[in-house]
Amino acid sequence: MAFYLVELTKSVTVHPRYFHAKLGDHVIGRLLALTEGTTSGRYGYLIAVVQVERPLPPGRILPGTGHAVFPLRYKALVYRPFLGEVLDGVIASLTRHGVFVAVGPLSVFVSARNVPSDMEFDETEQCFTSVVQGSEDRLEVGTLVRLRIVGMRRDATEIAAVGTLRADYLGVLG
Repeated sequence: MAFYLVELTKSVTVHPRYFHAKLGDHVIGRLLALTEGTTSGRYGYLIAVVQVERPLPPGRILPGTGHAVFPLRYKALVYRPFLGEVLDGVIASLTRHGVFVAVGPLSVFVSARNVPSDMEFDETEQCFTSVVQGSEDRLEVGTLVRLRIVGMRRDATEIAAVGTLRADYLGVLG
């Protein structure tokens, strides 16, 4: 997994009712609420704000509203997946067309064509099972798997990925 520490900026708007001794704490709280857990196509998934530049810059009052805008600089821990990366995840859901694997905040779709060739979808149990004699491998909700990302689409607020389980050392773990 690729985790990075990046320096970012964000303008935080504060209502006049918070103009008191704890204004700085409120501004930082707003920054955390607005940024942590969000997705950026450019940087990836923003996991946590690690450091906010101190002292806080002075705010600028917006005419007509009384709100103040604070331009903040901060460092954040981000997770950014890459094409070709090998990841471990847990099957979150599945259909006859493929499985959705949760890799932290990233959801990766693995098409039935990219499931190992020795596995078939079992309608009665709603899972993929191995047809090889003596193998007990199953792809079902909660199964830990290793996959490779083979396709990815990034936009401003979302990252969509497609993966495969068809390669050496990929598939069911354990």
